[in-house]
Amino acid sequence: MTVRLLFVCTGNTCRSPLAEAIARKVCVERGLTDIEASSAGTSAWDGASASDGALLVGLERGLDLNAHRARQLTRDLVAGADLVLAMGPHHLERIEALGGEGKSHLVTSYASRGTVSRAVNDPMGGELDVYRATVDELERDVKQIVERIVAERDRGGREA
Repeated sequence: MTVRLLFVCTGNTCRSPLAEAIARKVCVERGLTDIEASSAGTSAWDGASASDGALLVGLERGLDLNAHRARQLTRDLVAGADLVLAMGPHHLERIEALGGEGKSHLVTSYASRGTVSRAVNDPMGGELDVYRATVDELERDVKQIVERIVAERDRGGREA
């Protein structure tokens, strides 16, 4: 059974496309073909490319965001996802308002199994070092998220 992940931030030009690209890379590296990642934004401008900072830092990490195009979070996107991961509390509220209650979590909370519950820093408009710090955080969290999904799947869907 395929697990469909949806990462959500505000504009879908920095954090969520980076998280999506990291998840795809982690899945390729681990040979996981049954986890799909996508992203959207609560206030996205449909069709916008990834921010310059996200593109540059992505390239440094082997993440190609050139083809990324932002899209607005919709009820259909939420319904089509198995797990919706929000960058901040206000994103989580919007996801839940669109029907995502019960399958939506903060990235940090899901990755840490509830021991950490804070927003992922928004690098928009910051220097490249700010983007690098955000990618460092996302790389840690997304790896833990994938590990949790695999562990829960291997245990028949029960909490690992």
